[in-house]
Amino acid sequence: MTKETMTEIILDAKKAQNKTWDELGKATGLDQVCIAAACFGSASLLPNEAEAFIKALDLGTDVAEALTEYPTKGVGQVIPSDPLVYRFFEIAYVYGPAAKSVIHEMFGDGIMSAIDFSMEVDKVEDPKGDRVQITMTGKFLPYKKW
Repeated sequence: MTKETMTEIILDAKKAQNKTWDELGKATGLDQVCIAAACFGSASLLPNEAEAFIKALDLGTDVAEALTEYPTKGVGQVIPSDPLVYRFFEIAYVYGPAAKSVIHEMFGDGIMSAIDFSMEVDKVEDPKGDRVQITMTGKFLPYKKW
C-alpha cells in the first residue's frame, strides 16, 4: 500500500467515525500533531503505535504496515498552494533571518533540530478573534569544528 492510499483510507475512516486527531493521538499515546504527520505520510509509527491506531479506527493490518514504513520527506511541490500551509513558508521567509540571528546570539552557531523536535497546536480564545498558538521545540545542535 502506498502512503497516499494509506492517507486516503485513514482520512475517510476518521471522517466517517467523526474522530479528532486529539482522540487518535490519545489512543496511540502520541500528540495529535505527531499522529497526524504519520497519517499524512510524513512520519512513521512503531508497530505497537500502529496497532493501537488501526484499532481506534477499525482499519486493516495493511494500514498498520504502511504506517510503520519509513517516509520519504521533502519530496513534492516546493511551495505549497494551500493557504494555511503556505503561511508557514511565509513566516519562514519573513521572520526566518531574524529568528536565525536571535538563535545564533542565544546559542551560537548551529541549528534547531527537526528530528529531536515537538510541536503543539493550541486554540487561544480572544474577543477580537480566536488565535492559533503553535509552539515548536527543537534541540539545539551546534556545528562541529574539526
